[in-house]
Amino acid sequence: MKFLSSLSTNPRAWLLLAGSALAFELIALFFQYVMDLRPCVMCIYQRVAIWAVFFAGCIGYFTHRYMVGRIAAYGLWATGAIWGLIIALEHVEMQTSTMSFLFSCEFVPNFPTWAPLHEWMPFLFKADGDCNNIDWQFLGYSMPQWMVVIYGAYTAVFAAIVISRIADTKKL
Repeated sequence: MKFLSSLSTNPRAWLLLAGSALAFELIALFFQYVMDLRPCVMCIYQRVAIWAVFFAGCIGYFTHRYMVGRIAAYGLWATGAIWGLIIALEHVEMQTSTMSFLFSCEFVPNFPTWAPLHEWMPFLFKADGDCNNIDWQFLGYSMPQWMVVIYGAYTAVFAAIVISRIADTKKL
């Protein structure tokens, strides 16, 4: 329990979080630009969630000594991990449902008007794929199914660290 509790004040743990998210983003870019797998809107939303986890790791790395910084990093980590998990589960449902013909995704990502990421950085956030297509599988699982595993792991690790931190030190 003490080991998990101490991770939130260890800069290397936060760097590992940021590094893992960056690795997943680089893998996504490899799929997009080398393997020519076009991302759909749901993929782009999951990409944004990965960036949230990355920035949580960066914030935690630089502010791990301060409770306010850790709380900000925890909040961003939880938001990215849980939101990504929800989107990935919805994407899996779109692809595997017997009524999948009823599902459709938007043509353009629905970002806030004050942050149109798909216009600012189309190389990262432009969606031109179809959400219902299963273009890639590994060990029998599609990309969204693997993202459920990844976001589930991020969420579980987040919960374990926060719960152990509160139980051990009575603070974040």
